[in-house]
Amino acid sequence: MVHRPRIVVTLWEDVPAEAAERYLSGVRAAGAEAIELAAGDADVRAALAGADGLMLTGGIDVDPARYSGERHPKVKETDPARDAMELAALEAALNRDIPVLAICRGHQLMNVGFGGALLQHVESGEHRADYRTEGYPSRWHAVRIAAPSRLADALGADELEVNSRHHQAVRASDLAPGLRAVAWADEHGTELVEGFESERHRWAVGVQWHPERPEPERPHFARRMRALFAAFVAATRPVNAR
Repeated sequence: MVHRPRIVVTLWEDVPAEAAERYLSGVRAAGAEAIELAAGDADVRAALAGADGLMLTGGIDVDPARYSGERHPKVKETDPARDAMELAALEAALNRDIPVLAICRGHQLMNVGFGGALLQHVESGEHRADYRTEGYPSRWHAVRIAAPSRLADALGADELEVNSRHHQAVRASDLAPGLRAVAWADEHGTELVEGFESERHRWAVGVQWHPERPEPERPHFARRMRALFAAFVAATRPVNAR
């Protein structure tokens, strides 16, 4: 019987059911079993003990208290309980050195978990979803990707257009020790770190964009992002089983 990797996917009340299903579907489509870790799940370490990988998902802002930051007026809803749950899950995954894929808020939380900080508000508003248009479509921008890197290997590209739905970000000055920046976007002369990877773990990658979103108006994006999910799931398998 073929073993299907078990990927723990963190979810919370602020993640709508439709959005949650996109994360779970991305994992399943890549050939893995998706295990939900949600509000009320008490034993995070037990949930990770039998897992083959961890996905940290998008959602509300990370509490600035986690990185001793003075709270910006534009910081929105935060939830210390969600921060604590996901940081515990990240620690458990890294201690076992199982693959981690951190998405949007997850990317930011992973940076904080490694000891970094955040830009609490991108003043231009050009990286948020377009809230003035029906359906709240994503905004789009180019990112540059360093090669060699796990991200470049997965996506097979050194530049691409990605969706953008965030108002907080990681700058080079915010990046935690032990993380290597591997993707960047320009924000009016300031480089935002759109992708990073751990220098100490075999496959731990954060991306600021949302690879789980199908974005039907740009089908090439979904095709490219399926390769990222596939690389994540492939990294959970022993080398001789790939």
